[in-house]
Amino acid sequence: MLINEGRLEIIGGAWSMNDEACTHYHSLVDQFTWGFRRLNDTFGSCARPRIGWQIDPFGHSREQASLFAQMGFDGMLFGRIDYQDKEKRLNNKMMEFIWKSSPNLGKKRADLFTTAMFNTYSPPPGFCFDILCNDEPMIDDPDSPDYNIDRRIDDFLRYAVTQASHYRTKHIILTMGGDFTYQHAEMYFMNLDKLIRTTSLVELFLAYAQIQARAYKTNHIILTMGDDFHYQQADMVFGNLDKLIKYTNQRNGSVVNVIYSTPLCYLKALNDLNLQWPTKSDDFFPYASDPHSYWTGYFSSRPTVKYFEREGNNMLQASKQLVVLTNLKNYDKSLEHFREAMGVMQHHDAVSGTEKQFVANDYSRILYESMDHAGEIISKAIGKWSGMESSTAASFKIFTCLQLNISSCAFSEKSDTFMAVVYNPLSRPVSTYIRVPVQGNSYVVRSLTDGVYPTVQIVPIPEGVQKIPGRKSNATNEVVFRASDIPPLGMLAYAIAKKIQENVVEQPQSASFISNELYNISVNTNGDLTVHWNKQNMNVVQSFHYYIGAEGNNENFINRSSGAYIFRPKELSARNFAYSGSYKIYKGPVVQELHHTINDWVSQVVRIYSEEQHIEFDWLVGPIPVKDKIGKEIVTRYSSNLQTDKTFYTDSNGREMLKRVRNYRPTWNLELMEPISGNYYPVTSKITLKDEKKQLKLNILVDRAQGGSSLEDGDVELMLHRRLLKDDAFGVGEALNETAFGEGLVVRGTHYLFGGKVKNTDTFVLKEKELALKKCDFGMFSLTSGLNKALPPNVHILTLEPWKDDTILLRLEHLFEVGEGQRMSQPVEVNIQNLFSTFSIESIKETTLGANQLLSENKPMKWEPEMNDIIQNEEESRQTVGIHDNVINVLLKPMEIRTFILTVKRTSL
Repeated sequence: MLINEGRLEIIGGAWSMNDEACTHYHSLVDQFTWGFRRLNDTFGSCARPRIGWQIDPFGHSREQASLFAQMGFDGMLFGRIDYQDKEKRLNNKMMEFIWKSSPNLGKKRADLFTTAMFNTYSPPPGFCFDILCNDEPMIDDPDSPDYNIDRRIDDFLRYAVTQASHYRTKHIILTMGGDFTYQHAEMYFMNLDKLIRTTSLVELFLAYAQIQARAYKTNHIILTMGDDFHYQQADMVFGNLDKLIKYTNQRNGSVVNVIYSTPLCYLKALNDLNLQWPTKSDDFFPYASDPHSYWTGYFSSRPTVKYFEREGNNMLQASKQLVVLTNLKNYDKSLEHFREAMGVMQHHDAVSGTEKQFVANDYSRILYESMDHAGEIISKAIGKWSGMESSTAASFKIFTCLQLNISSCAFSEKSDTFMAVVYNPLSRPVSTYIRVPVQGNSYVVRSLTDGVYPTVQIVPIPEGVQKIPGRKSNATNEVVFRASDIPPLGMLAYAIAKKIQENVVEQPQSASFISNELYNISVNTNGDLTVHWNKQNMNVVQSFHYYIGAEGNNENFINRSSGAYIFRPKELSARNFAYSGSYKIYKGPVVQELHHTINDWVSQVVRIYSEEQHIEFDWLVGPIPVKDKIGKEIVTRYSSNLQTDKTFYTDSNGREMLKRVRNYRPTWNLELMEPISGNYYPVTSKITLKDEKKQLKLNILVDRAQGGSSLEDGDVELMLHRRLLKDDAFGVGEALNETAFGEGLVVRGTHYLFGGKVKNTDTFVLKEKELALKKCDFGMFSLTSGLNKALPPNVHILTLEPWKDDTILLRLEHLFEVGEGQRMSQPVEVNIQNLFSTFSIESIKETTLGANQLLSENKPMKWEPEMNDIIQNEEESRQTVGIHDNVINVLLKPMEIRTFILTVKRTSL
């Protein structure tokens, strides 16, 4: 009833309030879609969120705003903004603006009205009425010796007017909560009631409102009246709020009128004024709360959690696709739990790495259990699709290998003969290299599709990997072969058998380099790795370094410690490792490897595969030693000969690229006291350098979210691992000191390096896109493709999952930005009517990105930019999608995602 009457509003609507730095857009879309679905199933369409509510994340991404716009939201409100940015915005009434979140999608689809909150999401000072606070309650009994209503209302009014002065309308929001508040909500609301009702409490309140109002453009302001963990005694809180509202509004001559309201009502009041608003087209990274507290450490904190989350998404997508393609029943609950586990992982204190250790352990447990159940889904689906389930029901089972990151797979290690199934979740054929951990020295591989024997190479598992604490595997080698042309949304199966011959493992060679037609790679006298391009005037020196984390008592800015949130190095440069290592080279017909040891706890394997255009850096860091009582933050640096003029580029949540300039912010004059951490940015998928004169570029792709920068021209720096001994006092309450099996945590990961001409051929760019998306799941067990035809290479099936009432949720996306490729950046039209091999489409409805509203019914508020801002031309309306003459044509423009709900007719498998 409260929702249907508009008295209670659902905002945000995702499974969790996600982080915006370390999350991938695929997982963000998923967790909002599932949250919307559960809200609609529970409360109906009136509960559909229309406002983004990102009040606690530590910086805000442009892609997040773009996704909100594509979900049909009317606007977004957030809490945290860089202290220098906020000062300028307060002084110039720019706390509210139109965020131009995608130059590719344009005004109509990507502009989002945005409000930066005045006091994050906390109440005005002195007006927290929760049991967690010690602020003075509202006492309105005139016979009480503690009567304080007039004084308290004066305080409140001063605050409201101050806040309003910084905004452009007469509407403001006063947040009245905080962390852990409202445990006694009745007490809180009693005080709020008094506050709204009274005053000299009233004058303080009025003054605050006036201060806030000066920062905003209209005469509407928001006063938030809560905080973390508040409203545990809601009756107390609302009792005080009722008084505050009543006595404030009764005050003669008051310019402040206080009402209970919602974010949507607030935006509606602003929108009704028909004003013009300033714009912003970059993002809000990095976020600093003071001159020495740059919240850039969490870009890299808990790197294994970040990797596990990314692996979880890969497995979730494969599970959903296979359920759809095989029409698998009775697995709704397993998928539901998996969706919700992934939703939890998106939280701004989950994938960010800013949770306590026991919480991180619990998150990992929840995700592992979901992935384990997903293995059963995959096994059942493959068995059904291949027909093997019915013929060998008693013995048929597929085992998923979830420990390949430490080169361990119990099934392959213990079996002399087994089958491997490789699944391709992409919309076009791909080829990939498979690495299977084994104990033996000689194996043969045969394709079960065409009987072909691919070339096989046996390479040793790196010594550092074999010594990882807790690794119980007996595998010492890996079988490496190329799985060619795996069909789109399909699988290939391979039989792998141990041979009689022994001692055929590749042996170290006396060569001092590895090379192919593109690259020559060697180790220099300093122990650093050098890459030389054979066809370009380009070279890179790759090295490892570490920062010493600053330690202090956190009582003032200058004494801030480096911690889970904050990256603050003690010194102005990273330290070099004393090189005491060595290297070994293995060459074969499938792969060339350079096993490079830096010291006892830092090593890597650098690989060139025979038919690939990238270099693979398989790095291993840990246990980071701390017996010297010094916390350390480990980075790798790629130093090139490119002239980059302080400029580099990073992705936004794995999608569009943003330009970064060292020691610079686009919207204010930066004063920088922390020149290293203040130049760090989130790298979710890729970081890029460009030399405009030489027309050369360097791209490095990551396998998980990391912090990165270009601290010198031509350099890329990425943070790999952190182990710190002091908390930064921003809420975790413990040092970021991860251990496992009684030792410091060991982390293994991969970077992929591309380089060459800026004006790449479409083929080169496609290789890069494919590598960023590609994650073929390797299971133990030929199968057909889920598609009758491959989609164009610039089109990707982002979502294929079972939906409500036997419908299917389908998302198609254009992978390229405007100007990124030549042909590939052009709009593309595809006919999806007979696209899928296991069903045909009987009806199709297009929805907003969140799949919770028909696109034709979405009519978000319109906002006008100021005349001095660039106004983009109105783009053409979307082509309506429907079935015409047995054809369903979908037109996709650069970076566009289109969402559909399908009813289908199944075909027999």
